[in-house]
Order: sequence, then C-alpha cells, then structure tokens
Amino acid sequence: MKVLFVASECHPFIKTGGLGDVAYALPKALKKAGIDVRVMIPKYSAIAEKYKKKITDICNFTVSVGWRDQYCGLQYLEEDGIPFYFIDNEYYFKREGIYGHYDDGERFAYFCRAVVQSINYLEDFLPDVIHCNDWQTGMIPLLRSEFNIGNDIYDNIKTVFTIHNLQYQGIFPKQALGELLNLGWEYYTEEKAKYFDGISFMQAAINYADAVTTVSESYAEEIKTPYYGERLDGLIRSKSDILYGIVNGIDYDIFNPATDKNILINYDENTVENKDKNKIDLQKTLELTVNKDIPMIGLVSRLVGQKGIDLIACIMNEIMVQNVQLVILGTGDKKYEEMFKYYSEVYRGKLSANIFFNNSLAQRIYASSDMFLMPSMFEPCGIGQLIALRYGTVPIVRETGGLKDTVSPFNELTQKGNGFCFSNYNAHDMLYTINRALYFYNNNKDMWNNLRKNGMEQDNSWSKSADKYIELYDSL
Repeated sequence: MKVLFVASECHPFIKTGGLGDVAYALPKALKKAGIDVRVMIPKYSAIAEKYKKKITDICNFTVSVGWRDQYCGLQYLEEDGIPFYFIDNEYYFKREGIYGHYDDGERFAYFCRAVVQSINYLEDFLPDVIHCNDWQTGMIPLLRSEFNIGNDIYDNIKTVFTIHNLQYQGIFPKQALGELLNLGWEYYTEEKAKYFDGISFMQAAINYADAVTTVSESYAEEIKTPYYGERLDGLIRSKSDILYGIVNGIDYDIFNPATDKNILINYDENTVENKDKNKIDLQKTLELTVNKDIPMIGLVSRLVGQKGIDLIACIMNEIMVQNVQLVILGTGDKKYEEMFKYYSEVYRGKLSANIFFNNSLAQRIYASSDMFLMPSMFEPCGIGQLIALRYGTVPIVRETGGLKDTVSPFNELTQKGNGFCFSNYNAHDMLYTINRALYFYNNNKDMWNNLRKNGMEQDNSWSKSADKYIELYDSL
C-alpha cells in the first residue's frame, strides 16, 4: 500500500497546531505498520536551515494558476525514516507566517495543483491513496478527478480527506474557479465547489473524496447537526456513508514523562509522586507561591472563543479565591490575552499568564500541573487532554468531540474513569466540576493517585488509530 499524505504543515519542519503533530506522527505509525507512506508539504522559508541543507532537488515543472505559469520545484528529504517531499515556490511560501495572507486562496490553489501534477514526477512512487488534510488541500480530490481525464496515471488513485476543524473551510470568491484553479463554470454547483455565492475548498473535498474522515467519533456525529455543522451539515449528512470518525493519538516517543528532557525530574506511573518536584521547580520559575500541596491547574491553549475561555472569564474570581494556582500558556484574541494579564496582577503568586508559546514550558506545565482545563465550546479531537493523561495530569473537560471520546468521568465508587467532565456549555457547571476535582485532590490522596494512574495507563498512542486508517485505505 502506497499513501501520499498531504498537509499544509508538519512537525518538525513547520507547525502552528495539532495538524502539524498529526502530519508527522500518523505517517510514522503507518510506516511501522508496513505502509509505504510519504508526506508532501510546502517548502516554507521558516523551515530550519539544518533541514534545508539536507533537502535535495528532484525536478522542476510549471503549474498554471489562472493565466500565470508558476515555477514549482519538487524536493526531497528523508527524516526519521519517513520520505518527505517539498513543493518549492518562494513567491508563495517565502513569507512571515504560513497562514493569514491576503492571497491564501491563490497560494493553496497553487499547492493543490502542484501536488496533483507532482504525481507525474515521482518516478518510484505512484500512490494508491492521497490522504488530504484540511481546506488547504481540499481541491486535490476535485483536481485528481479533473486531471484523470485523458491521463491513465490517475485512474486508480483514491482520495481521503480529513476534517481537522470544520470552522476553517477555505471560502473564496467564485471567480477563483477560473482565475486560480483553471476550472470552468460547470464546477460552480453545490455538488462540486459552490458554497453560497462563493466557492469552498472544504466543500469540494467533501464532494469529491472517496472517503471523508474527522478526528473523533463524536465530532463525526456532531458536524451532522446545525450547531456544529458550520452550514455544511446538510452536505455532511448526505455523505454519511463515506464519513468516518477516527480519534487522533499522540506520539509516545515525544510525549513521555519518563524520558522528556524538558522537565526537571522524569517519572512514570510507578513514580508519579515526582510530579511534585516538577511542580516546585515550575512554581519557582513562574514566581508562584512555592508549596507542593497547592493544587495547580494548567491551561495550554489558543486563547480563542472555541476553547471556552469565556467560561473561565465568567468565573475567574470564584476560581481564584480558592487555594489554587492557575498557569496559562498561549496566544490568541487580544481581549483574552489582556484579561489573563490583568488577573495575573490581581492574583500575583497564584496566577501566571504566559502570553506566548514555548514548547519546553508547555511540557513543564503538563508535567507539573495536577489538573488540566479544557472547557471547549467544540473540540474536533484535542491534543492537550491526551498529553495531560500521558503525564498524569487529570483533565477537566466539557463533553464534546474528542474530549468526550478520550476522557471518561471519574466514579469514586468504582474507581473507574480518568478525568472530570461537564456537558452543558455553562460556567457554573464548569465551576462545580473544578470544585469536585479539588475536593478529591485535597481530601483523598489515594483516590487521586489512582485517578492519575488510570490516565497514564490509557493507550492514546497512534497505533490503534493507524490500524483504523489502514482498514479504510484497504476498503477503498
């Protein structure tokens, strides 16, 4: 089985979020299972020089973007045993930041066409499946169909499209069909690429892919409803027979408290008491009150509405008047950044607001915190709760999407479960759940340690999910 995995970002070269982790870890797990998998991404200028020096040229060719003929360099690098291909064009990808540019529609229309054309130049590799991820790759299934006309090389290639977050759909004016994608007006229908008065890369992908997946079973059901469906729920319901929910995993080689070089003291489920030493070290670094018995709640997140930050804002004072510490790491909307900065002054020594992102500090927060807060409005899968469980940090989550699929409510009678959950998007339901977690932390250490071990012993690696993807590829 040959699989070409296509994404707009991929660790360790370039990453802004969970997609970058998936694009690295899933192919790695697929390769271990015997799949000939290769990854293709744009060659951004922000890729580290140590990688650029090792990249070699395969060939170059021309990609038509409307009336423009644009250069495309196809390049190659093997890293961690995985072959990576890079689409090189400095006009589109030599930028500060990888998203949010005025011409993103043109940039990723070019990328989609370049990926499909590159199949002709991969001399030793003809994919059975092209696995596309999120809107930036959404035109590939449509273009594969278009390029198949009169070109036998595309005959037997199947396409899989994974929705990582339905909120971001790649919506552009209808003129992009011809001016960017070289497609005729026959594609301007709801059964193809039309989305209201424009076109949608996401809609085209859902219409043309042989299979559509999303990153948890619960999210696959949620996006069939108007509340979560982002105005695509009707289309998604119509594609129920090819829609699959496969929960993400995490890379257990990277996220491993027993070997993590970012933390002071390594530990595993049998030495979980060493978390307290990491907590003390983090308290000193962040100038919090140094006391291992004060419960610490961590929040590593984009600071945006989707992540439930409004719920925290609503009851911030009720949380902070208790004997608790709150550690924030992340960036996002200005109003949330300023809010956390303000409260870090009001509750100095109890709240640390780190309005930036630093991977090493993130790992220290996972290893040091007693609880991890994820009150998301919606969450396709979520990576934070999986890392928290791996590090023995008890998640407090809202039951939605992947959070519902990976965090099970703790039952003090049976000792089953690995976290604390609430279902309504309601600040006081969240406060009640936080208080319940604090009660067990403060009053029953044996029960709390059992709860932490439940999480650490749960298998959230990529191996099970990779097997499900392989079953899907085989079925196609």
